[in-house]
Formats: sequence, structure tokens, C-alpha cells
Amino acid sequence: MRKLKDLQSLAGRVAVVTGGAGALARAYEEVFTELGARVAIVDMDHASCATRASEISELGGEALEVVLDLSDARTPEECVRTVMARWGRVDILVNNAALTGASGVPGYAVPFESQSLEAWNAAVQVNLTSAFQLIQAARIPLLESGHGSVINISSIYGNVGPNMNLYEGTSMGNPAAYAATKGGLIALTKYLATLLAPGIRVNAVSPGGIERGQPKTFLGRYEKLTPLGRMGTEEDLKGVVAFLASDASAYVTGQNILVDGGWTAW
Repeated sequence: MRKLKDLQSLAGRVAVVTGGAGALARAYEEVFTELGARVAIVDMDHASCATRASEISELGGEALEVVLDLSDARTPEECVRTVMARWGRVDILVNNAALTGASGVPGYAVPFESQSLEAWNAAVQVNLTSAFQLIQAARIPLLESGHGSVINISSIYGNVGPNMNLYEGTSMGNPAAYAATKGGLIALTKYLATLLAPGIRVNAVSPGGIERGQPKTFLGRYEKLTPLGRMGTEEDLKGVVAFLASDASAYVTGQNILVDGGWTAW
């Protein structure tokens, strides 16, 4: 029987992280680097990709900047080709890229009656369709890995409806397309977990709200609705991603793990 440290090791593996220059992605990329994997940072912001690659290098890791815009349906295959050309393998795929309520997309995080079809379609492409396309494009490398793991980053709002009272008196919003696409990721996870088994494991993680300087009124309301009494941090996601990416979860597929401080347990 292997020791836990051996089960957790990602030495020699390659992890692809979309939305790779974002705050949550930083936690995932640190995990992969700490456990020995090389990391492909997939993001549309060249400067942020370069900064993140430099941070990974400082941690002793190896990173590849893959500057692509996943709102373009042609880019997922290009993403996988780029990673394969550099490292010849894909072992872990984290579908993290998303348009959130704070993305600033016109017609998105506005009252429901004002939410636009253009914003809806943009969110569907980035949040859900790109994940479908990337998994398709990476299927053979993931299968050949012998350790293929897909981690789809959903949300509590892919599991439950929003409490709109949280947002009263703030400029924050909660778009319908965000919930629909995050719920779609969970359904896609379960579908692919059975379809791609036994060669590739597919799981989802549903974070709760992450504290990022939201208004005090919002924070107070959110904390009262959370059994653990606080919003989440990026660090709170590191353990579950390490587990799902590694052989420590070799018998786990088709699951949606909520990391929400108990928000959905009421």
C-alpha cells in the first residue's frame, strides 16, 4: 500500500488551468507546483499570465503561458495543441475560467429584466461550452496519462438559488447565466464521469463566496448565513483540488464537492 505522500505526488504531471491568471487559479497553481506538476496558465491577459509564470518559477516550478480568449470557440483545441507541443502530455485539466458577477460585462450583472442575450451567450461560451470543448480536445492525452483528472469549478449558485437580499443596497449582482452555467458544469461532470470512465476521472468543486473586499453590509449578511461564520478564501480550495488532482482520489469520480463553510447545509 502506497504512503499518502506518494498518493498525493504529482511529480512529472502537467496541469492545465483555465482562467489561470485569476485569484482562485493562483491557489490551484500553487498546489500543483508544490506537488511537483508543471502548470499551463491559460488566460486572455498576457501581462497577468507572465506575472503568474514568474511566481511559479519563484516557487521552483515550471509554467507555460497560454494566452487565449476562451470566448472564441476556436481556442480550446489550440490550447491543448500548445500544451502538447511543449510537454507532450496533459494529466490534469481544471476548468476554472468564468464570467462572474464582477466581470463587468454589459447586460450581465444587472436586474433580471435587463439581462441581455449577448451577455447570456458570452457566459455560456466561457463558463460552460469552453469546458466541454477542452475536455473533448484533451480526452486522448488525459486517457494516455493513466492518471487523467478533470476538475470543473462550479459554485454554490450551481446548486442552490441566490438569496437576493444579500445584494440590497450594493452595486453587486447575480446573473441568471452564471447560475445556469455553473449548474450545467455539475451536470456535465456527472455525464462525463460515467462516459469517460474508467480512464479519466471527472469531478466538480463548488466554492462558496470568496472574500474580496465586498461591502460591509454584504459581508455581514453573508457571514450570518454561513455556519462557519465567514466567507471563504482562496486557500480554502487548495486541499480539495490537491485531493481531486492526485491519486489520493483514485476511486472518486462524478462528485461535486461543496467548499462553502456550510452555506448549503441549512
